[in-house]
Amino acid sequence: MPTRLVLVIAFAMLACATPYQRQGYRGGFSETQLDENVFRVSFNGNGFTSGERAVDFTLLRSAELARERGYHYFVIVEKTGGYSYESYTTPTRSHTTGTATDYGNTTHVDATTTTTGGQTHLIAKPGTSNTIVYLRQKPENFQGMVYNPDFLYLSLSQKYGIAAPDAYA
Repeated sequence: MPTRLVLVIAFAMLACATPYQRQGYRGGFSETQLDENVFRVSFNGNGFTSGERAVDFTLLRSAELARERGYHYFVIVEKTGGYSYESYTTPTRSHTTGTATDYGNTTHVDATTTTTGGQTHLIAKPGTSNTIVYLRQKPENFQGMVYNPDFLYLSLSQKYGIAAPDAYA
């Protein structure tokens, strides 16, 4: 396969992946406040979205929420993730072509029927959800990962070409 064609196909698939947006028909992020400083942040992608992108966009939204609410750190206390699956079967179509030849009172017919479609495709849609505790100060002697939302937001927005608001620049 020529390199140019591979690049066009790759670009087309990336263009179809779920963008960084609120939950909609193409997927997106959502959050639920569970306590004053505790949120469940989720991201659901479509069939063109990678698992890595879903994880990153969940972290990106977590960083945004921290900054919007004046928190300087956050920790993830629970993670879930996986894929939901759908199937799609292409429609079947049949096309018949033929020729008829007359021999006196007899007609001979040669016909060919071609059937296309009927393939079933499995579509995997990634989804992640993190329960986040937001903190104003960095915890002492914490055994897990403590995230800096400013750094994380700038890093992920740069990775995906998302324009950071002036407050983050």
